[in-house]
Amino acid sequence: MDIENTLKIMLKGADSYTDKEQIIEKLREVERENRPLRIKLGLDPSAPDIHIGHAVVLRKIKQLQDLGHEAIIIIGDFTGMIGDPTGKSKTRKQLTKEQVEENAATYKEQIFKILDPNKTTVKFNSEWLGKMNFRDVIELSAKCTVARILERDDFKKRYEGGQPISVHEFFYPLMQGYDSVAIKADLELGGTDQTFNILMGRNIQKDYGLSPQITLFMPLLEGLDGVNKMSKSLGNYIGIDEDATVMFEKAMKIPDELIIKYYELCTDIHPDDIDKVKERLAGGENPRNIKLELAFEITKLYHDAKEAENAKQHFITAFTNGQAPKDIPELKIENKEDIPNSILNALIATGKYSSKGNIKRLFEQGAVKINDEKVTDFRNTTDLKDNDVIQIGKGNYYKITM
Repeated sequence: MDIENTLKIMLKGADSYTDKEQIIEKLREVERENRPLRIKLGLDPSAPDIHIGHAVVLRKIKQLQDLGHEAIIIIGDFTGMIGDPTGKSKTRKQLTKEQVEENAATYKEQIFKILDPNKTTVKFNSEWLGKMNFRDVIELSAKCTVARILERDDFKKRYEGGQPISVHEFFYPLMQGYDSVAIKADLELGGTDQTFNILMGRNIQKDYGLSPQITLFMPLLEGLDGVNKMSKSLGNYIGIDEDATVMFEKAMKIPDELIIKYYELCTDIHPDDIDKVKERLAGGENPRNIKLELAFEITKLYHDAKEAENAKQHFITAFTNGQAPKDIPELKIENKEDIPNSILNALIATGKYSSKGNIKRLFEQGAVKINDEKVTDFRNTTDLKDNDVIQIGKGNYYKITM
């Protein structure tokens, strides 16, 4: 194993992690035992819709898989019946077994768009948690004090604010920690919001006489607005299932100050090559040139190089030259009796706009043209006909189909 290179790739973009010396010792340990790192990632099956913000941790695992290590993905079908209380101001509604299984199936479909299935094992934690008897549960609960549990901000705030905390919620971090015992995890990854739960796994492994896992925490990714965490509800996201053209166009909206962060968290580019990008930016190169390369790299990960190149050329034609591309997407008008509202519905369905109110404001701001003429009121679209062209902003073109 090239420990220096492994460490460099592992820590690229990381927010925090176990002491470097302990990481190096863990790498030497698995090398002595002639085996790969067992990388643990726990997934909460109540949120199965992945965008590239969710994919930050998955991309890190893929980079380590490319170095020969293996991933063990734990679908929390058992813990999912409790629900992760992290950041919640009240007890979460428990999911049914059927809901958990349905969500888990969706998750499995999506994670293999990123991870190498030949180096990934998917397990459900009911496999071991569902077999524990009450004596086992008492033994597990003895591994942590109430004071330690109440160190968590969410529990602390609810306790001090007089909000109810159910006893079963205390078991969530304990159960997630025991997952690390069950699979003998070497490394656990997660977002910074999972720090308490992941460190609990490290502590519980020690209590069960195992070599403690090393930890790696990835930062939360700001969305395309550059301010808020990437979120579908805020409309500032790039979905991993989106069309290549849409994905490329959205990636070009990444704020200049986040170019390096997106390179580090959303691509598989080697850290040494990212250093060269930093030098180009520092040397005064136009960020737009570098963003074209970044958008290509992101799009290529979820499509292929040819599709990414086509998306790039589409963007250059539409946005740089100000021309309507030849292959513009259709916008289907379903209701000829109410064309204005049908237009709003059709535009929302493209996934590019966060709300109807947002689209109406684009009209009001003069950002919409129909057949190259500005239209400032969405209601003035009743005369639309087949093959009319709507342009929204600098380069979003649609051909009307009635």
